Amino acid sequence: MDAFTTLTGLVAPLDRLNVDTDQIIPKQFLKTIKRTGLREGLFYDWRRLKDGSQDPAFFLNQPRYQNATILLARDNFGCGSSREHAPWALLDQGFRCVLAPSFADIFYNNCFQNGILPVVLKGSEVQALFEGVTAREGYQLTVDLAAQQVTTPDGTAYHFEIDPFRKDCLYRGLDAIGLTLQHAGRITEYEQRRRTQAPWLFQDVR
Repeated sequence: MDAFTTLTGLVAPLDRLNVDTDQIIPKQFLKTIKRTGLREGLFYDWRRLKDGSQDPAFFLNQPRYQNATILLARDNFGCGSSREHAPWALLDQGFRCVLAPSFADIFYNNCFQNGILPVVLKGSEVQALFEGVTAREGYQLTVDLAAQQVTTPDGTAYHFEIDPFRKDCLYRGLDAIGLTLQHAGRITEYEQRRRTQAPWLFQDVR
């Protein structure tokens, strides 16, 4: 997993409440266990018109938001089912950070496990950012994980809270597997010791 330290990037706004994971990545795209190629399914039903063509009004189809790495959202982002494909699709699109007043718990946790920083800001702060993005093409923010701060182009800084353990893991690029592998030496020693203490546990099953 890629570490997250400081990100300065283009902001894309999704001005909708209660965006659920079935809208982030619809069920027909859940057949794969690969984390790549999912960007085609990201917000699939919203990105296209009934005839299958791209909806020019949807933000991801607009040139000004191409290559955005920060997604600006509204309350209760990521609600619904617990599908991990949702953060996979966002990451495959290029998003490394999502800003919102609140997140669904499971989605929030899944983001950390996949290298995305979900930032909770006050509703008034998020509203100010939506107004800034709308008024100014090429609107960028700087998100500093160490300082727990989001900085606007005019220098306004918004502080956010984050669990220290999750912060440390994301800052160092460690998911659950990475954390476990930090103890690889001790795990190997334990397995070798158990082979001596209880050899019957390691016999081949016939």
